[in-house]
Amino acid sequence: MEAAGLRSESPRWFWIAGIWCAFGLLDATQTVVAMRSEGMHHAWRYLFLTLLLSWIPWALATPLVMRLGSRFPPFPPRRVAPWFLHLAACAVIGAVYATWVAFLERLMNPWLLPPQPFLLACRQKFYNSLLAFLILYTTILAVGYVLDSRERLARQQTETARLSEQLSNAQLSALRQQIEPHFLFNTLNAISGLVREQRSDDAVSMIAGLSRFLRRTLEGSNRQEVALAEEMKFLQEYLDIQKVRFGDRLRLSVDVGRELFPAQVPSLILQPMVENAIKHGISKRAQGGAVRIAATRSNGMLTLSVYNDGPALPSGWENAPRGIGMSNLRTRLQGLYGTRFAMSLRDHPPGGVEATVSVPFREC
Repeated sequence: MEAAGLRSESPRWFWIAGIWCAFGLLDATQTVVAMRSEGMHHAWRYLFLTLLLSWIPWALATPLVMRLGSRFPPFPPRRVAPWFLHLAACAVIGAVYATWVAFLERLMNPWLLPPQPFLLACRQKFYNSLLAFLILYTTILAVGYVLDSRERLARQQTETARLSEQLSNAQLSALRQQIEPHFLFNTLNAISGLVREQRSDDAVSMIAGLSRFLRRTLEGSNRQEVALAEEMKFLQEYLDIQKVRFGDRLRLSVDVGRELFPAQVPSLILQPMVENAIKHGISKRAQGGAVRIAATRSNGMLTLSVYNDGPALPSGWENAPRGIGMSNLRTRLQGLYGTRFAMSLRDHPPGGVEATVSVPFREC
């Protein structure tokens, strides 16, 4: 942290030196040019150098004034102690400035005048510049206050963004974990049904498939997005379980080109879509049905679709309560992409239902 503090102070020192150097050059140049144009006679080189070097005390004191302003802010005005502190600091800096200028003038004698007593010159420089001291000190305080406010705002924005990202990740993780128990309960119910039907081999196969699926889920539990190729492996574990359950009643078709496998997709995005298709299009039909899974890329978007040839959507289905899996899927998509996604469920002529999800195409 100390090294970071030194790095942050270095640019400020650079700007302070540059600003005061420019201010000194402007003051010295303007004074010398104006006096020469009026026909005055002075030691111009020494006068220019004296005026330029006279601002060194204020340049050196600027970081101190800014630090005092940060530690003892003069606002709100009802606080009296900081004002006394800043007035005292202003007086000390002014006294140092007056002493320094008197020393330079005694050393170089730019005005070509008999030298005054040193203490008298210091006192005159101090009293003649009191108003300028107050203006300069107040200006430095104001600039420091603005810079500190900007730094505080930047830190607050960074912290807010970090907390927002952490909250978003926590919410997405919670929603993602809701899908997994939902699938687990459905699978365990199916296994218990197989056991009651005395289909022991099928029950054992389904348990083995569930074990593989859960292992893959745990391996990727910290990632909100995975490659489409990995998502297809997740889905295959799920489909293996469903094949044991439905047998020949479930007919599958997959149309996902290998060139799309590197695309980033939300983890477990396809499983709730396929589960919804099986639940509403296949499970309630004695003859079963077909499920088709496809992926396409167009206009910078990756579109995933799951079609089943089951019955059409019932009237008023938009207002009916939605399943946990699909509701959580929409919430996860909003958390990951904001408004840059599309999700739809519609009848697919001449028969069947198609669910689609479109997300920005990004490769791993």
